[in-house]
Amino acid sequence: MIPIASTVKEVRAIIAGWKKEGLSVGLAPTMGYLHEGHQSLIEQAAKDNDRVVASIFVNPMQFGPNEDLANYPRDLERDLARCESAGAHLVFHPEPVVMYPPEFHTTVEVSELTTGLCGKSRPTHFLGVCTVVCKLFNIIAPDRAYFGQKDAQQLAVIKRMARDLDIPVEVIGCPIVREPDGLAKSSRNAYLQPDERTAARVLNRSLRLAEEAVAAGERDSQILMSIIRDVMTAESRVRIDYIEIVDPNSMRPLPRLEGSVLIAVAAYVGKARLLDNTVVNV
Repeated sequence: MIPIASTVKEVRAIIAGWKKEGLSVGLAPTMGYLHEGHQSLIEQAAKDNDRVVASIFVNPMQFGPNEDLANYPRDLERDLARCESAGAHLVFHPEPVVMYPPEFHTTVEVSELTTGLCGKSRPTHFLGVCTVVCKLFNIIAPDRAYFGQKDAQQLAVIKRMARDLDIPVEVIGCPIVREPDGLAKSSRNAYLQPDERTAARVLNRSLRLAEEAVAAGERDSQILMSIIRDVMTAESRVRIDYIEIVDPNSMRPLPRLEGSVLIAVAAYVGKARLLDNTVVNV
């Protein structure tokens, strides 16, 4: 059975032993309810490092007041099995009071990159993400940390935070893992009813049509966003949150495509808020 550490003292003691042996450490942060996307992060970490820590922590700070914190899917026993099979050597599973003890007053904010896309509809979300990830970096002191490209804005924000605060960790983005029909893997897919699950495929389908338009020579962002919007609005079960075309590092909107470009969408399907994106190079 994979070892579990639930306190900062426990996890630091284990990692100190690894570091004393000269072993490299990779970190795969998760909120649990692991799927193949999470497992791909752990598997990549196991390829790149001598030891791998997977964190499982449903972070209350990154949920808004009317979001799904209480109902967020949880299955620790299943998660532990998936961590072990993917190659993790340790699971860090703290309680909220461990990460945010009484009289906790410090937060970490990355400005500018967090104002658009998900930050527009979830204004406190990245404050919570940056604070918890900064704490995980300080607690575990990994050589490398792994995040999924599905959360492209989160990846860019964490890379900037590590750079700006001189945190000595290499932040590595890993490809989106998809269902056979193209739907991006997400813990929130568990919320989808069968008809909603079918409708959710429109996110990926709209991005594929945008890619085809880019391949055919289209460079105008407004035209590309209109293509995506027309496809998504034709699906009555889908409510668009945003469609954006931005620089993948700065998250600044791009009126025309040039170089590396992130095309990102978010939408509500039933109770689930789903994300998807693609990066095109022109």
